[in-house]
Amino acid sequence: MTDAAHRLLWTIVALVLVAFGTTALWVSVRMLPADDPDATLLGPALDAWRTAAPWSTLAAAVTGVVAALAGQRLLAGELRRPRRALRGVLSRPGHRPGRTRLATEVLVGALERDLTTGGCGVRHARVVLTGVPQRPDVWIRVEVAAGTPTDGVREHVDAAVRRFATTAGCAPAHLDVTARIEPGPP
Repeated sequence: MTDAAHRLLWTIVALVLVAFGTTALWVSVRMLPADDPDATLLGPALDAWRTAAPWSTLAAAVTGVVAALAGQRLLAGELRRPRRALRGVLSRPGHRPGRTRLATEVLVGALERDLTTGGCGVRHARVVLTGVPQRPDVWIRVEVAAGTPTDGVREHVDAAVRRFATTAGCAPAHLDVTARIEPGPP
């Protein structure tokens, strides 16, 4: 369950609780007899419940099952480990060795920004990294403006991938680049 879905489910639960509370308050104010202190509060409500006998019980059971399932989903969402755990380890041997853990999204965002800067005609870039952190598979999809020379785009992508490999300390095991050229004016 995504964070947005989780928040939406909590919002729905909160609104249902507010609706039940408001309804109960309204019923208590409207149905409370002011002149007879011995009158029963739920007399007419129990009569209506008994009149709709099989359907009222079914409605209560369905409401209970839906509430139980929503509660189970919320509880499972709270107890689950976060999906955005840090993945991958970059290590640097040598005089000052060290290890850095990075989320894949950080590397992807940096490479996408590098591909779209520099005035080479790349309008949009989408990067996917998979595999082991030391030798990932890299899939790049670039959208190129109409009339841009493809040789310049190829050199720009090659330079960006070399900078990525040098900076991140991992050479791509597999590199797949797809270029889509935007249609020009007729």
